Amino acid sequence: MQFLSDAQTHKGLVRKINEDACLSLPEFGLWAVADGMGGHAAGDIASQLVMDVLTQTALKHKESISSEIIVQALYDANRAVCDFSEDKLQGNTAGTTVVVLFISKETYHVFWAGDSRCYLLRSANLIQLSRDHSQVNDMILNGLISESDAENHELSNVITRAIGVDADIEVDYIFGRCSPGDIYLLCTDGLNKEIPDREIGDYLLNNNVYEANRALLHSTLVSGAKDNVTSILVSIFDSNFDYECAKTIPLYSKR
Repeated sequence: MQFLSDAQTHKGLVRKINEDACLSLPEFGLWAVADGMGGHAAGDIASQLVMDVLTQTALKHKESISSEIIVQALYDANRAVCDFSEDKLQGNTAGTTVVVLFISKETYHVFWAGDSRCYLLRSANLIQLSRDHSQVNDMILNGLISESDAENHELSNVITRAIGVDADIEVDYIFGRCSPGDIYLLCTDGLNKEIPDREIGDYLLNNNVYEANRALLHSTLVSGAKDNVTSILVSIFDSNFDYECAKTIPLYSKR
């Protein structure tokens, strides 16, 4: 399959530094974004450590890279961030969210920990493939608050899972069949907390990936960009793709 992709990151209009990081390796069908945890020490280093481990893994395995190898890389990244905190931060904790997209053999694979997201635009419908590991999302799932209440909830910034916080990390994983015309969006919450999903879908539907990504950043900045913002767009096309077999595989999550 062939890809068009575009990646960008910006510190926003409020934060002094950019604690986000991103990775774009279309030659391996691999993309990722990470959001260093605000309020924790060295979040920018934590997010970049995850990108470095994923890059090294891709370069090492090349054609043999697989979903199992990526999961192991995220476990390795978790250990690397924990080791960094222990060695350099005198007991403080560095942490980061992460979401990874891997496309191989007409199948997409998404891995994540935290509230950085992966969306899929297909047939003019925007779907959130990942599920936020956050306090407010748990409350929504348990029927305690509505989605509209969650937007301005006092616990909206509390995440329940992240790389580098605990020695053991659980990574959620989903997969499905790709389809020509698919557009995948990876982003940190600095984007989706400023722009509603409906508006995100409109930008993706009516522009090429380069124009759409610039429009997403512009809209975020116009909205105030209170956090760092990072986004990657990946568009799929293949004139020889078999449309008949492009059916979605049921999603699941595993450790």
